[in-house]
Amino acid sequence: MVTPEALQGYIAQGLSCEHLQVDGDGHHFEAVIVCAEFEGKRPIARHQMVYAVLGDRMKAEIHALSMKTLTPIEWAASKS
Repeated sequence: MVTPEALQGYIAQGLSCEHLQVDGDGHHFEAVIVCAEFEGKRPIARHQMVYAVLGDRMKAEIHALSMKTLTPIEWAASKS
């Protein structure tokens, strides 16, 4: 079973995140991913970047992943 900490590590290995938080129960996960690489990309392209980092784990180990993918500017705006 994948832990939230392991999933967070997988994402961090593939993306330079300014903020990364993963919560979940081993089957269903929620992630907040803040990454400058998301700049200029639509939400679907951002999610595809995360899926590419996770690769086959999305099919074999992770049953559901809900993501909030933000640029650092979007993240700062959401905090105010």
